[in-house]
Amino acid sequence: MEFAIKLSQFLLSLSILIVLHELGHFIPSKLFKTRVEKFYLFFDVKFSLLKKKIGETEYGIGWLPLGGYVKIAGMIDESMDTDQMQGEPQPWEFRSKPAWQRLIIMLGGVTVNFILAFIIYIGMTFFYGEQYIANENVKDGIWVNNPTVEKLGFKTGDKIASIDGIKVVKFEDVNKELFLAKEVVLNRAGEEIKIKLPVNFIDQLMKSQRGTLVNLRLPFVIGAVPSESPNKNVLKPKDIIISCNGQKITYADEAIAIFQNFKGKTIPAIVKRDGQEVAVTLTVNKDGKLYLQQAILPYDNLEKLGLYKINKQEFGFFESIPVGLSRGVDELASYGKQLKAIFTPSTGAYKGVGGFGAIFSVFPSTWSWFAFWNITALLSIMLGVMNLLPIPALDGGHVMFLLYEMISGKKPSDKFLERAQMVGFILLITLVLFANGNDIYKAIVGK
Repeated sequence: MEFAIKLSQFLLSLSILIVLHELGHFIPSKLFKTRVEKFYLFFDVKFSLLKKKIGETEYGIGWLPLGGYVKIAGMIDESMDTDQMQGEPQPWEFRSKPAWQRLIIMLGGVTVNFILAFIIYIGMTFFYGEQYIANENVKDGIWVNNPTVEKLGFKTGDKIASIDGIKVVKFEDVNKELFLAKEVVLNRAGEEIKIKLPVNFIDQLMKSQRGTLVNLRLPFVIGAVPSESPNKNVLKPKDIIISCNGQKITYADEAIAIFQNFKGKTIPAIVKRDGQEVAVTLTVNKDGKLYLQQAILPYDNLEKLGLYKINKQEFGFFESIPVGLSRGVDELASYGKQLKAIFTPSTGAYKGVGGFGAIFSVFPSTWSWFAFWNITALLSIMLGVMNLLPIPALDGGHVMFLLYEMISGKKPSDKFLERAQMVGFILLITLVLFANGNDIYKAIVGK
């Protein structure tokens, strides 16, 4: 069931992005009276699942969910159908239109992607508002359990003072900013600590098999106790461990540290259950664990426990516009930095590039419209930026040649465009195979 929910969200998001992207090419084509022969969701290699011709355009759904396309008459595209290019240019063909019209048609897809992302962020701001923990309110510091981050000198209890010289306002932004940072300033018991992150930091993180760099310090809340656990008759879901071996426990990292000192032994503890303190005896296994699942409390519960102050803000429709636009710009800039890191071999970030498997994995196993639209907006930005890359076979490649034509006054020959399209197609297939190959490799080796 969880797989079906993830798959449904993945396919719905992908379908929305593809259809709207192709509409971005389709609409200006029609406005400029350019014939569109096909409009497809997914690729119809050899056959299609569904198709219907309306007017001069065949609309359909292909069976291969790796994208979609519109086939514009008189244009050398990924279909490599050059037969019609042998005849004389016709008024309704792409190649007969002025360069500025062709440029608008080619930029239509990515324009829609960026507009869609901004609309989603504005809508989410209006419907959900903002809810976050201010970084300055993380009074007892961060929880560090990533070995790579620990080796660099980060310690549990440190406070993030600044990242690359900029003060972090929201704690939720810490991991995103740290991922591509060069220098971090920590506050450790009133002392300022500067840590320089290595160039290959991203590569080191991927080898550690841990996704999160730092975490909030959270209480030790019992989520589920397996039937084979020795603590199955002692602990109940929603119990909160508040004392171990006579030591007061506020955060889970404190309890975990104590358990490491009692491997294979029992230990007295106190849990809070339904508002009451209950004395229990816990059995610690040989690995220093209780053999159970911890629960993650929602923000409201963390505030009720007095651990963190939650900043909440609601926005009217017009107030949501600048806030949503600002968030869209931030996400666009962040993705730009990630892309720069990927194309910088020394960072090792290219090893983490993923394909459809990686995209599928980010969707939650329970249906969440908040998560769905958040992921879809980010994917829309990614799709827009990737399509702008100056690679023949992508929109950016066509734009590159059109700009050359507009500046020089010389149009590249059809033969040159055919060859460039073939080179770009091979490069694009190589990138797709590499990205999806990374997914397969990670699935096999478990990383």
